[in-house]
Amino acid sequence: MSRPGILPDSELQSLLTRGAISAPGLEPGQVQPASLDLRLGRMAYRLRASFLPGPERSVEACLATGLSMHAIDLSGGAVLETGCVYLVELQERLALPEDIAAAMNPKSSTGRLDVFTRVIGDRAAAFDQLPAGYAGPLYVEIAPRTFSVLARTGDRLVQARLRRGTPENGRSVVLSVDLEGKGGAPVGYRAKRHSPLVDLSRVGGHRAVEFWEPIHAPEGRMVLDPGEFYILASREAVEIPLDEAAEMAPIAPEIGEFRAHYAGFFDPGFGVGAPARAVLEVRGRDVPFILDHGQSVARLVHEPMAGKVTSAYGANGSNYQGQGLKLGKHFAA
Repeated sequence: MSRPGILPDSELQSLLTRGAISAPGLEPGQVQPASLDLRLGRMAYRLRASFLPGPERSVEACLATGLSMHAIDLSGGAVLETGCVYLVELQERLALPEDIAAAMNPKSSTGRLDVFTRVIGDRAAAFDQLPAGYAGPLYVEIAPRTFSVLARTGDRLVQARLRRGTPENGRSVVLSVDLEGKGGAPVGYRAKRHSPLVDLSRVGGHRAVEFWEPIHAPEGRMVLDPGEFYILASREAVEIPLDEAAEMAPIAPEIGEFRAHYAGFFDPGFGVGAPARAVLEVRGRDVPFILDHGQSVARLVHEPMAGKVTSAYGANGSNYQGQGLKLGKHFAA
């Protein structure tokens, strides 16, 4: 009998073989230990506003009502600008079995660019969630917040995690922020406004100093400015056992006037044998807010895997295994 839980890479491969996941020209590295990278298709649509189709409509039908302002061909690369909302059909489609549902999230590198993404499907009533048995196309809403980005067909901004059965209430770990700055090192980075364009295909091809300002926190305290974007790190090391996956839960509004961590999936093996901290993508909200060293900022929820992973996180190389405070893979010193 099939076990409930998050599907491992071997089951994702099986669904690909059976056609329950359609991924034309599947690329190396798309299948992760407990998730599948999703690729941008050819056409992007500049939207008047974000939307949900609701239970009666397809995404295509919604676009035909005047939501789309104009279409953009991504095959040769196109700039997605800050302050705008775009919709792109993904190359992957789903035809899930009746006992398997899907959840989506930005990839770590997407979150660290402050590019806000949400996935929808036909008749979707919620973002980043598709019910068991869903069959149809996938679309990603893209809203660059700080940096305009150069995107192309095939870029991977989001990932999907498949789950058999209902989510189990696994253990939950509260994470706090590290603002000590040992040896005079920065405790984080604040994104600079009006920075150059970020080319999503150029890993390590952007000088960090052009995009980021180091932040220091005298006496372990800093102020989050409204609307500004920060990269910070957890005080605690994070380790995800091979029989579990984890997700960073949305910050509870009662904790403070900020949002922490856009990208929420942690695959089995993260931090195992290579102590790693969680990097937090933090955005201040309506009023200035004081953060103190050791203050709770996020919650990591663990969930059992439905089977053993073939290849643990970091086994084939990773930009973030063993990380401390670290900018996204697009930036170099």
